[in-house]
Amino acid sequence: SQVQLVGLDEESSEFICRNTFDHPYPTTKLMWIPDTKGVYPDLLATSGDYLRVWRVGETETRLECLLNNNKNSDFCAPLTSFDWNEVDPYLLGTSSIDTTCTIWGLETGQVLGRVNLVSGHVKTQLIAHDKEVYDIAFSRAGGGRDMFASVGADGSVRMFDLRHLEHSTIIYEDPQHHPLLRLCWNKQDPNYLATMAMDGMEVVILDVRVPCTPVARLNNHRACVNGIAWAPHSSCHICTAADDHQALIWDIQQMPRAIEDPILAYTAEGEINNVQWASTQPDWIAICYNNPAGCVGMCLEILRV
Repeated sequence: SQVQLVGLDEESSEFICRNTFDHPYPTTKLMWIPDTKGVYPDLLATSGDYLRVWRVGETETRLECLLNNNKNSDFCAPLTSFDWNEVDPYLLGTSSIDTTCTIWGLETGQVLGRVNLVSGHVKTQLIAHDKEVYDIAFSRAGGGRDMFASVGADGSVRMFDLRHLEHSTIIYEDPQHHPLLRLCWNKQDPNYLATMAMDGMEVVILDVRVPCTPVARLNNHRACVNGIAWAPHSSCHICTAADDHQALIWDIQQMPRAIEDPILAYTAEGEINNVQWASTQPDWIAICYNNPAGCVGMCLEILRV
């Protein structure tokens, strides 16, 4: 298992591999530290068997810290996903198949003479669901630091507040109790979030002010949906991607009236596994898809909206 750091060569408009490092276990998610002002080191977090934080340099990438919440055993329940808090980059949250979510606190002290500049500790761990937890995401509501939601194999979306962890709020439950795989918060309006079920062909839009009743269903895909990304600059645009090779952009402005069709569509050469809308370049959307038959590996493309 390896991680490749890829950059865009502006002269040739081609992607080039800038750095490669070994990863002990297949990664379930990667995230750069949310650092719009450039005040932190270039840190990259990965989830797999553990949560790892890496320091990326010009020529090499080195492991800064490995975060394991089970100190009493070598056994570790795999992590399904994680999120890095945008308001407080010292906070990360992980979700696991052992039904728990863990909130980590990072320390990034610039102490001379220390090998590792980053360390971390468990701030809190909670049993979040009745079954495996598949995704976690911090909300921008209430200051953006303390609220987060999770989805899991029990088919529910649950919302938590770090200041009041004795209870959670069930925002939505899948009518057939299908496992929910991903959730994604609207970047501009913290009242809205999107989720999708395992092997499902639709994306459900939820309003936390109206629990349990979807305000929209986006269902033009003809195969399993794999990725969701809200626009960073607009509260009413969202991109969905699926095994039908399609990346679709929707305008949900007319909610709660039904959203019939997407406003833009792109067809890739393979099944799209992931989608990301660039936060600093809102005209760019990145997709990953399976290479066409006969090829090995994945393809990465940047689409200009």
